[in-house]
Amino acid sequence: MIARYRREPMPSWLLNIIEYSLVAIGSFFVAMAFNVFLLPHDVASGGVAGISTITKSLFGWEPSLVQGLLNVPLFIAGVLILGKNFGIKSLVGTILLPFFVFLTKELPAATPNPLLGAIFGGMGVGLGLGIVFRGKASTGGIDLAAQILHKFTHLPLGVCVALFDGMIVLTATFVFSVEEGLYALIGLFVTSRTIDFVQVGLNTSKNVLIVSDHVEEVRKALLEDVDRGVTVLNATGGYTDKERRIIMCVVAQNEFTKLTQIVRRIDPNAFVVAMNATEVLGEGFKSH
Repeated sequence: MIARYRREPMPSWLLNIIEYSLVAIGSFFVAMAFNVFLLPHDVASGGVAGISTITKSLFGWEPSLVQGLLNVPLFIAGVLILGKNFGIKSLVGTILLPFFVFLTKELPAATPNPLLGAIFGGMGVGLGLGIVFRGKASTGGIDLAAQILHKFTHLPLGVCVALFDGMIVLTATFVFSVEEGLYALIGLFVTSRTIDFVQVGLNTSKNVLIVSDHVEEVRKALLEDVDRGVTVLNATGGYTDKERRIIMCVVAQNEFTKLTQIVRRIDPNAFVVAMNATEVLGEGFKSH
């Protein structure tokens, strides 16, 4: 067996530095993506940034000013109405985002193609927001408005977010054109997928369930040969109505073949189900 050692917790001051740095870096990425990809092509892909894109076209208002004037009051309203401690890091993100939008407003458009602007703008915004979320913060905006609506209407939070973003995209369709509205939908979709990627990453593991008549032999082999912990679950067969034991074991991608070979060697008739596990925290995997 490979000896495992408990990792010492990171000092709180160093953790704070890292998290504040993530908030700043993420906010900068969002601002860059907004100014070089989305704004030049009038892609209002939801959120306060989408509102500022629309007001820029209609009234010529400075986007960074609009974002600041909307974000800060929304943050204050979130604290007063929701009664949650959003934390100083979220306030920093709420202030830094419009500041970086102002600093990068003179940057030229990265591409003349609006479709590429929507795709890569969505990726940039998703990357930035994902980094901010990694720093345990937010940049305020529509998410706070959605939480307030959720509190008073009891609608699912995801529905509230979709309602606000949908209204912004629909408004962009009327202000600009149907084509720009479709680009906004593309940008919104790419942003959500990119946030998921940043949050979860590529380190997909396998959660394996094994139904076997040789539970003890399989359990010992997985503990000793694969060097992974196992959990034995009590279950009842749906057809036989007999008590059975099921082995659950989470392994890395490159260990899955070895696991199936061991199970097949011990019990060729074993029933094996493998599912993707995208966020595994604990001993032998990612630390908390």
